[in-house]
Amino acid sequence: MVCNRCIMVVQQELEKLGLDVKSVTLGEVMLTKEPTAEEKKQIESVLIPLGFEVIDDKKSRIIEKIKNIIIGLVHHHDNDTRTNLSELLSSELHHDYNYLSNLFSEVEGTTIEKYFIAQKIEKVKELLVYDELSLSEIAFRLNYSSVAYLSNQFKKVTGLTPSHFKQIREDKRKPLDKV
Repeated sequence: MVCNRCIMVVQQELEKLGLDVKSVTLGEVMLTKEPTAEEKKQIESVLIPLGFEVIDDKKSRIIEKIKNIIIGLVHHHDNDTRTNLSELLSSELHHDYNYLSNLFSEVEGTTIEKYFIAQKIEKVKELLVYDELSLSEIAFRLNYSSVAYLSNQFKKVTGLTPSHFKQIREDKRKPLDKV
């Protein structure tokens, strides 16, 4: 779950099933009591068709939490502090970073660092499309050490420079009178 609408939909659907929902946050649902096997099936039958995934094993939950922390860090917080990702994940999830890193790589087929970079590049794309911030401001907001470093990383991931990406996006936009 990435947005508030997703959280709202999940909560409503679970309450329709008669479940006592304690809280619904990004990627995690807390019920007041453990659901029965039948209730788990009902939850899956309601949420999966809506595009949600139901994760019930410990390792998958840890990986989902890693993703949610990274998504929250990149997309939902203004990165005004320089955060050490490995320390943040270790302290939030109460596991050694090497364990988290190995587990993530084993299951996802990519490293936590590459996932983090991919999320940052997606945020850069979003900010470029909004066209409200300069590349320098975007670099600062996402804690890049320089615009050059951001540009190099962007090109490595997307194959395009940020300015070329922005130009392509602008070329695809139709004027209002053509919509």
